[in-house]
Amino acid sequence: MPHLFSPLTIRGVQLRNRIAVSPMCEYSSTDGFANDWHLVHLGAMAVGGAALIITEATAVSPEGRISPADLGIWKDEHIAMLERITTFINQQGAVAGIQLGHAGRKASHTEPWSGGKQIPVLGGGWQTVGASGVAFGHDVEKPLELDKEGIAKVIADFKAATYRAIKAGFKVIELHGAHGYLIHEFLSPLSNQRTDEYGGSFENRIRLLLEIIDTVRGAWIAEYPLFVRISATDWTPDGWTAEDSVKLAAILKEKGVDLIDCSTGGNVPKAAIPVGPGYQVQFAEVVKKETDILTAAVGMITTPQQADEIIQTGQADLVLLAREHLRDPHFALRAAHVLGHDIKWPLQYERAKW
Repeated sequence: MPHLFSPLTIRGVQLRNRIAVSPMCEYSSTDGFANDWHLVHLGAMAVGGAALIITEATAVSPEGRISPADLGIWKDEHIAMLERITTFINQQGAVAGIQLGHAGRKASHTEPWSGGKQIPVLGGGWQTVGASGVAFGHDVEKPLELDKEGIAKVIADFKAATYRAIKAGFKVIELHGAHGYLIHEFLSPLSNQRTDEYGGSFENRIRLLLEIIDTVRGAWIAEYPLFVRISATDWTPDGWTAEDSVKLAAILKEKGVDLIDCSTGGNVPKAAIPVGPGYQVQFAEVVKKETDILTAAVGMITTPQQADEIIQTGQADLVLLAREHLRDPHFALRAAHVLGHDIKWPLQYERAKW
């Protein structure tokens, strides 16, 4: 069986191990531009031995930002600094990936350390859009339901972002279809109350995601992987379910998606989520076993032994760590030592090797 430090080849891209850096919003951009913070933050984890470094949710349009401080890729001027970052990541033997996203009705908020509250239009924010005119909670403005022209713009924005990602040197794209953001809003019956071809039935609610995948896969380099992050359950009655996720994953596999990144929740305020070590791994396991598509496990994976067990038992093909990489950017180097694997260290760090 594969273990945490066995390589993984997806299309024409080889990952040196099964450890990836999960997308983590840094809220450190101005007008969408990456800067030295992003270079050091992401670069440190490439130096630290992770195989795949995925940027935070990167907005495909200004209105698709969670906050004014979000990273963006909606204009060509964003490319240069992103390319500097991908070049450094690749030089360390890691693979640079980008998560493309649109925040939908959860856009126009302040940074978490500033309260995370919605910035109203009259307070300097911007008009949010969504699958339907249903607000996320009682204390925020209702989004504008996207019309056909608005939907076409979203799809075009993802396509344009894909071309820019190629120019910036990324080798993996992940589409953000989770956590209550725009794509998830269309998927879930809790947030999608449309009566046209984008609402109602399961087939209609997945339509936007499929159209985005078609345009992105068509623009993306054929030898490069395409991931989709989903919230495998809304953790709420009458919402999106694990069964829906399995059904969707089978369709996505046929559409050219290579891996399903299985997260959960985010579409309902105060959902009852049984948070605990590895609490979302079960969804990566069931999607993998039912559809035979590659999956990634996320959520409170914090120790080398835990991560290795997920791979060795076949629960997932890749583990994505977020907060543990913040606590220790060199998690992969430490994990290799703990698990008894000899991996390549940066020459500059060899003198500190165990």
